[in-house]
Amino acid sequence: MDLIWEAMKEAVRLLAHNDAGVYEIALRSVYVSGVATALSLVLGVSAGAFLAFRRFPGRMIALTLVNTGMGLPPVVIGLFVAVMLWRSGPLGELGWIYTTKAMIIAQTVIATPVITGFTAASLGSLHPRLRLQVYALGASRLQMLWVMLQEVRLPLLAAIMAGFGAAISEVGASVMVGGNISGHTRVLTGAVLLEQGKGNFGTALALGIILLAMMVAVNALFTWVQLSTRGATAPEAHTDARLAQVSALPTGPWLR
Repeated sequence: MDLIWEAMKEAVRLLAHNDAGVYEIALRSVYVSGVATALSLVLGVSAGAFLAFRRFPGRMIALTLVNTGMGLPPVVIGLFVAVMLWRSGPLGELGWIYTTKAMIIAQTVIATPVITGFTAASLGSLHPRLRLQVYALGASRLQMLWVMLQEVRLPLLAAIMAGFGAAISEVGASVMVGGNISGHTRVLTGAVLLEQGKGNFGTALALGIILLAMMVAVNALFTWVQLSTRGATAPEAHTDARLAQVSALPTGPWLR
């Protein structure tokens, strides 16, 4: 208990005096994981919708790969990205190894299967006739997808939280492709690993407390939005409200 108490005081001291560039490290952590989560959201929602609405040969294999990717070891992903971005690798000419770009790519690969799995499961649970109703009102595919995503916005927010958590808490892949370079690619997880390796358990715990506080703050924001959205409209009125909105959406052959 004494060590934890000392770590909490050390965390306050680090934040008060910005020792070890803690603010820079924290902001870099949010930037890298935030961009990775945004990219994962675009890729994951697109892939999840495709898997939920399409029936094609090999669909079960694709879903199996997605579910496997949700638990894939981060060090394996880090190794794969490092090989691809290495100077002698296929993408070595980009010069992205040991940069924040490489860390964003690694974290995107980690978070995308999580969001894809959540999206596919939530969209797949909707009644099939709902899509037919939306199409019957003259909606295009993009408009249909927008209405469906609003129907599953609560699970989608949970997917975003899970994806962000997987990205910001990851350490192995980020260190492998980023190098944990001070002032350039060091994030909170890498700083914790470094301080623990040096035997500075107080500083490592302090950085860990800061990381946990950041995760709690971000997830509290998403949870507040989730609860506010849930209470905004009565559950039984959701579908009718979404269907009524379709007639107000712009239509045209270029959207179909």
